[in-house]
Amino acid sequence: MNKQLATKLKTLPNTPGVYFHKDSSGEIIYIGKAANLKNRVRQYFQSSKRFDNKTLSLVEEIVDTDWREVETELDALFLESEMIKRYLPKFNVLLRDDKSHTYIRIDFKNDWPTVTFTRNPLDDGADYYGPYYAGSGVKQAMQILRRIFPYFTKLPKTGQRPSLDAHIGLEPDRAKVTSAEYKRHLHYLVRLMRGERLQLIKDLEKAMGVAAARQDYEQAKLLRDQILTLKELRKRIIFGDKESIDISKDQALADLQQLLNLPKLPARIEGYDVSHQSGTNVAASMVVFKNGASSRADYRKFKLYTTKNDDYAGMREVITRRLKHLDTWGKPDLIIIDGGQGQLNAVADLLQAEKIPYIGRNKSGDHTRNADTQLIFPCGDGHYTTSVAQSVHIVKLIARIDEESHRFAVSYHTALKRKNQVKSVLDDIPGVGVKTKATLKKLGGVARLRTMSETELAKHIGKARAKAIKNVL
Repeated sequence: MNKQLATKLKTLPNTPGVYFHKDSSGEIIYIGKAANLKNRVRQYFQSSKRFDNKTLSLVEEIVDTDWREVETELDALFLESEMIKRYLPKFNVLLRDDKSHTYIRIDFKNDWPTVTFTRNPLDDGADYYGPYYAGSGVKQAMQILRRIFPYFTKLPKTGQRPSLDAHIGLEPDRAKVTSAEYKRHLHYLVRLMRGERLQLIKDLEKAMGVAAARQDYEQAKLLRDQILTLKELRKRIIFGDKESIDISKDQALADLQQLLNLPKLPARIEGYDVSHQSGTNVAASMVVFKNGASSRADYRKFKLYTTKNDDYAGMREVITRRLKHLDTWGKPDLIIIDGGQGQLNAVADLLQAEKIPYIGRNKSGDHTRNADTQLIFPCGDGHYTTSVAQSVHIVKLIARIDEESHRFAVSYHTALKRKNQVKSVLDDIPGVGVKTKATLKKLGGVARLRTMSETELAKHIGKARAKAIKNVL
């Protein structure tokens, strides 16, 4: 360890946080989390007898270390995960056996939604929160929060007696709580996950006052207990509380603000991409990064009406549709467009009219981190392009957002393609509805219909429908 680093490590705080080990070129080679930064980081430079060969190799390359303090251990879990996905440090790949993430899944479309954990988010209509490394830490936090806002982990069966979890207050008693009330409390839980703890406490205090005024003392007591426990959470694990994270310490956000001359740090960045196959199954994605970290709950997908091989028209359509929701979804501080001059020219007037800053990233179709990165900026009535080194913090963040928007767009495009592949040849025939198709299925399906005469088929579904079907087949 060099003298400069030794001096720097003396200033390590006794707080939770994320640390960044760097090599002689300044490249981040490992990112880790710590409940106590001072204790954890110093362990790398103490006795090496218990280190394996990979860790020894890491320590030998460490020339500098930076860190970012947070308020809680769970903040560190979230931040570590996002920073690893942004910088892809080589030793995180070498030293991690489990490279996947943990997501929290809530199926709000169900009458009695469940809260579960998964490593593979699906396009199934449920809400996903994450990702998080170290799933055990996330699960421990959720156990604490479950005592404040009880939830189901398995779908309850009709007529089933209250479970043991209901008796000890870990899940709601359906005899005392309606589905609407249960969902409202789940949304309280989600607000905690989004870092709205302080505002949530204020809202619950107002609700407690209303309950007391109407002499609903049982409800007022429940709200009081929730408020007290929420206040105590600050001393324990708090789920995703971004109120305490100083985003000005995110170098990429600070550099973006300076480069683009933004009035404030870009706390909400949105990325867009369009995906299709020769103009079919055209899909688009909107991914959202808040305070430099992905916010999956805010993602949106679009099935485009632009059904042709025109990326410019597709991008203009998705931005047009997005801007209709500024009041409900929020206004972005910065938009990143996947594509070159053509894509930016197609949407420039829309974004400039709303005074939303934007830039483009052109990789000539290559969405990997190793692609030559060209950033495209608005300039007067046009745009100018500049190449940027891959090691720059801004490029790491933009590449992360661009890859995520590309992944999300491709996944939706694939889902649309699969859906259309199983589409029946009968779906587009006028007059053939659900009941008719059910009848035809009983007759043996499309294969059987091809061999039947029109007269025979008419006995089952009528002359008009039989003629239409035989004409198509």
